[in-house]
Amino acid sequence: MRGARFKPLLDATLGSLTIGLLGAIKHTDRRRMANFSGALMRKIGPLFKEHRIGREQLRASFPEKSDAEIETILGGVWDNLGRIAIEFAHLDEFSVEGFGPPTPDAITYPPESKERYDWIMNSGRATIGFAAHLANWELPGVGAKLIGAKSAVLFRRPNIGAVSDVIIKLREPLMGQLIPTGLDAPVRLARLLQSGVHVGMLADQHYTKGVEVTFFGRPCLANPLIAMLARQTELPIYGMRVVRKPDGNGFWGEVSDPVEPVRDQSGRVDIKGTMQAITAVIEGWIRQHPEQWLWLHRRWR
Repeated sequence: MRGARFKPLLDATLGSLTIGLLGAIKHTDRRRMANFSGALMRKIGPLFKEHRIGREQLRASFPEKSDAEIETILGGVWDNLGRIAIEFAHLDEFSVEGFGPPTPDAITYPPESKERYDWIMNSGRATIGFAAHLANWELPGVGAKLIGAKSAVLFRRPNIGAVSDVIIKLREPLMGQLIPTGLDAPVRLARLLQSGVHVGMLADQHYTKGVEVTFFGRPCLANPLIAMLARQTELPIYGMRVVRKPDGNGFWGEVSDPVEPVRDQSGRVDIKGTMQAITAVIEGWIRQHPEQWLWLHRRWR
């Protein structure tokens, strides 16, 4: 009871600290501070229990890699996480090459992604997008708005209310409409899709009530929401990712080929099969740049 009385005060204090910290980071040079933060996390990251989780999952996923190779990947994971912490305060400084006013932090992309984007925009249909915890996973949502897409993003609120409010206030002007996870989220997302709004979400986390898929040769549970929305709306599914460039501070982005949904004998979208197809795309992305994925999250349980 006593703790419950002080919780609003604690939440408000943490919210104020978050605002202050983000404001302080905002006034620093992004690249220099990200380099420092990435290097710091390479040193202190191995001290956390999540390092062991990451090592276990990497060994199971890449049994052919040596211990030294696994540790090198984990060093990159911590480096990436340190850089994201700084980049979060600078999200408004990014631009997409060829769209709107350019900035020094322009996200580039291959020609085929521009062709897919043009096809999507000219089709007059909304799309269901998925991304993963790769590189800076906030940027696909930011990029969608920068290129002029009318979009909405599903997100999970942080547990601390005041911190959640700060983060939402920062994200909303940059990412389009934010839909919090909850019982009404599937209905809200379906309505947005039917009204022509593109919907995106992360699709690489453990989901207790999910469908079983195979990921790096082992079974795990995936949130079936994307496939459920595809079944309900018959709208196309696309993957969206950003990749951190070798300098650690630049990014290039990609829109995948459409993911063809698997169908059952009656022709309806098969939920499990379609989520397996999406999971296979994400696995392919991670295999290309394993050091940029969040191996610290326990994906297999």
